[in-house]
Amino acid sequence: MKPVVGSYVVDSRSDRVGQVMGTVGGLVRLRPPGGGLEWDCPADALRPAGTCEELRARVTEINRDRTRRLP
Repeated sequence: MKPVVGSYVVDSRSDRVGQVMGTVGGLVRLRPPGGGLEWDCPADALRPAGTCEELRARVTEINRDRTRRLP
């Protein structure tokens, strides 16, 4: 799988959803929805996020952005 920067994928080793931030060699850098520590995952351990997984990740991102704008 050739991940696209900005897309959501699932690390099949842990079932964690992450947003693709970039690639280096055979590793893909992922960021959890809503922020947090990024992690590296081998490209062959990724699968595309399903519709529900991607929607959940996008809602998490929107909620994070909304709370950052509150006074």
